[in-house]
Amino acid sequence: MRTDESAFGRRLMDAVPHVVLILGVLIFAFPIYITLIGSTWDAGTIARGNLPLTPGGEMLDNYARAWNETRGDRIIHTPVRIMMMNSLIMALVIALGKIAISIISAYAVAFFRFPLRMVFFWMIFITLMLPVEVRIIPTYEVVANMGLIDTYAGLTIPLIASATATLLFRQFFLTIPDELVEAAKIDGAGALRFFVDVVLPLSRTNIAALFVILFIYGWNQYLWPLLVTNSGDMETVVIGITKMIGNGEAATDWDLIMATTVLAMLPPVAVVVLMQRWFVKGLVDSEK
Repeated sequence: MRTDESAFGRRLMDAVPHVVLILGVLIFAFPIYITLIGSTWDAGTIARGNLPLTPGGEMLDNYARAWNETRGDRIIHTPVRIMMMNSLIMALVIALGKIAISIISAYAVAFFRFPLRMVFFWMIFITLMLPVEVRIIPTYEVVANMGLIDTYAGLTIPLIASATATLLFRQFFLTIPDELVEAAKIDGAGALRFFVDVVLPLSRTNIAALFVILFIYGWNQYLWPLLVTNSGDMETVVIGITKMIGNGEAATDWDLIMATTVLAMLPPVAVVVLMQRWFVKGLVDSEK
C-alpha cells in the first residue's frame, strides 16, 4: 500500500509542472487566438462584442485590404507591406549592427592590452544603467541636427550600440584557452586572422542566440520610431497598429487591426522557429 501511495505521489508531483506549463500556454495563447479569429470576421461583429470562437469568412478580404490598401471603412492607414518592410529593415540593421560592433569591441577588450582598457570597458558597462528613455532627448537632438529624421539611419543608428552584447561576448572570449591563442601566434596568425578563423567560428551559437533576441528587440521598438518618423512611408508596424487603434472607440476597423497584428507577429515567430536550435544551444551550451 505504501509503495502504491508513494508511486502515486511521484506521478502527481511529475504532473504538476506539466499542468502549470499547459495553463501558462493557454493564458498566453488565448489572446493570440482571439486576434487570429478576429482577423477573419467583419468589423461590425467584433465591435458588437459577440465575436465567435470559430473562424469567419472574411479572412482573405481582411488580409488583402490590410496588406495593400490605405483606407478602411473608418480609418486611413499605411499599407502593412510598407510598415513591415520598415520594421524588417530596422530590426535587421539593429540586430546585425549590434552584433558586429559588440563582438569587435569585446574582442579588443578581451585580447588586446592597451592603456585604460578596463576603463573603457566599464564605461560601456555603465551604459546598462541608462535606458533609452533617459537619453532620448539628447539623442533626438543629435539626430535632428544631422537631418536624420524620417530616415532609416535615424531609425537604426542610435539603437545599434549594445553594452549587453559586448559584455556577453567578452565573458565568452575569456573562456577561450590561452593555449589556443598561443598556438595561433606560433602558426603566424595575426589578430585579424585569429578573429576570423578561430573566434568567429567559436562564437556562432552566441551570435545566433543574440540575433534572435536583438531582432525581436528591434522589431518591437515603439518609443524611438514614434519620435523620429513623421511620414507614413517610414512608419513601423508597431507604430502603425497603435495609430490604427486610435482612441479605441467602436468606430474602428478592428478586422484590419487584428489582421495587421497577426501579420506583424509572423517575422519574429519565423526567426525564432528557424533559429530555435541555435538559439537554445547558444543559451545553454556550456562547452566552449
